[in-house]
Amino acid sequence: MAHSSTNASLENLKLLKALDEGTASYTGEMFFSELVKNLALLLHTKGAWVTEFDRDHNRLHALAFWMDGNFIHDYHYAMKGTPCEFVIDEKRILHIPENVVQLFPDDPDLKPFNAVSYMGAPLLDSYGQVLGNLAILDDAVLPGKDQTFLIFKIFSARAAAELERIRSEQVIHENERNLTLLLNSIMDAVIELDQNYTIHRVNRAAEKVFKCSQDELLMKNLSSLLSIPSFKKITGLCDKLDSLPRGSQYLWVPGVLNASCNQTESFEAEATLSRYELNGAACYSLILRNISDKLSDQKKIEALQAETIYLRDEVFSSSPQDMIIGSSQSFIKVLRQADQVAFTDATVLISGETGTGKEMMAKRIHRLSKRNDKPFIKLNCASIPPTLIESELFGHVKGAFTDASGNRDGRFTLAHNGTLFLDEIGELPVTLQPKLLRVLQEGEFEPVGSSETVYTDVRIIAATNQDLPQMIKENKFREDLYYRLNIFPIHLPPLRERTEDIKNLVNMFLDKFNKQYIKQVQPPEPHEWKILLSYQWPGNIRELQNFLERAVITSQNNKLNLVEQFPGTKLPRLQFSSALTGNHAPDHCDRILKDSEVRELERINMIRALESCGGVVSGKNGAAHQLGIPATTFYSRMKSLHITSHKYS
Repeated sequence: MAHSSTNASLENLKLLKALDEGTASYTGEMFFSELVKNLALLLHTKGAWVTEFDRDHNRLHALAFWMDGNFIHDYHYAMKGTPCEFVIDEKRILHIPENVVQLFPDDPDLKPFNAVSYMGAPLLDSYGQVLGNLAILDDAVLPGKDQTFLIFKIFSARAAAELERIRSEQVIHENERNLTLLLNSIMDAVIELDQNYTIHRVNRAAEKVFKCSQDELLMKNLSSLLSIPSFKKITGLCDKLDSLPRGSQYLWVPGVLNASCNQTESFEAEATLSRYELNGAACYSLILRNISDKLSDQKKIEALQAETIYLRDEVFSSSPQDMIIGSSQSFIKVLRQADQVAFTDATVLISGETGTGKEMMAKRIHRLSKRNDKPFIKLNCASIPPTLIESELFGHVKGAFTDASGNRDGRFTLAHNGTLFLDEIGELPVTLQPKLLRVLQEGEFEPVGSSETVYTDVRIIAATNQDLPQMIKENKFREDLYYRLNIFPIHLPPLRERTEDIKNLVNMFLDKFNKQYIKQVQPPEPHEWKILLSYQWPGNIRELQNFLERAVITSQNNKLNLVEQFPGTKLPRLQFSSALTGNHAPDHCDRILKDSEVRELERINMIRALESCGGVVSGKNGAAHQLGIPATTFYSRMKSLHITSHKYS
């Protein structure tokens, strides 16, 4: 038995080596040609082919087709009635050892190829979307050997990876082309510089302004186009941009620049300068215009600059995705649940305390779903006045109410074929809940003020930090709507129940804020970790993030300022008030504060938060949000501690 296993392993290694040697030096069309040729030779089949899926026309186009020792070029076929249709629709391997013609009599190509057996596998991208398929065909019986399946899976994985790479490259090229079109449509000169002020890109306007061709300008140093004082001004401003936080790295160049055409004619120019990062290196965009040309006003330059920076980010930056970090068993279980339901259209109800990441989890489910190329629309049911939320959800027609000056689409219309995330669903007015229930059950609704029924296909993900079953008992939430929303419940554990994730979260936020505020604050000291791990984090991840941002902003000598975040003590561990945390600190705290000290600590925390927010309590810029607790709790504690907010406005 061991000898047989060893032989099988050696044979598998030979197959992998043959695959690598047969395809390693190729990409694109040549890669696919060598891949199907090697596949047919290794499995001794009559033919093999790899295709790309044309979703719009339900057809497959062969990227490479090997049959009877030759390549067949420009081969494409409709999927209907073919075994490939099953592979694409079911997203799994199909093996037909014999009688394939009898099983698929409507396939016009099987009989001419004298087909007896078939095997096909879908080519899936990293999001589970079908890109195409890989298939083999033979005029003899094809047994289902483990070795055959192994070879086929290896080849299909290689084909899928190459096809996804090609697709990504096409997107990059298309974005690059769009960026070039945009730059060339701008009437002002645009010059892209690296950190050494070497020119790497110019638009047509720059060629015209400097009376040089693109080839003459590229790889030149900016110093050759500007006077010495003007060049020094630009380098000084670049140094200033380096110290500004990301998102604010752009400015007007004060005064004028003295530039030259072909180092002979000189002219004065107005300019703007912006900074971005490419592969971790600083780059700069200089947008200027000859004042004598009198082209556009300053607002147009600013708009064009913003557009240029935006498209540059689209082309060169990685896709921004919400970070979901967690290695604790409770959180891994949640991720597994989210991944399981993502590929369905089932309604999901995400519950959890404030700040646990319910919206991020909803985005993850959408991103992994088959609707990921469609809109992800969100609505916070608590942020819209009850009188307007119906219009926000379902839209309205002109004249439906006083301010309805025209027709307007609601969130359900905007989210058609995509996902609608309803945050704080418990705040949805009871009078509006039957209309939402109807959409969930029937997929139809009427906009406000209209008698015309609108049909929609929307996947609903709802979220709440409230006890909906208790609200049902209090007649504040409809029981039938609850059961319709609660088809697949996901509960996000609070941070205090997954303390093993705190260190990773702290390191991630610390890295984020170091970059944002151009700092190099070091990780917490061992005694500071004790503080962070023993605190109960009533505001969960949101509170932790806000806490670390304040600690980084107020840091000195690259040390986290944790003392001011927990004022009134220098102890490594302390017990925070249950009024703010909703919990008691662990029994092993180094010292338990007296009730009077706890109240004073709460009072100091709340006053400092009010002072920093100008007396504002609720909202994203309010003191309650800063401390990571509900505004209602904050107001209650203000009253108990005799704090008046207007004193700090």
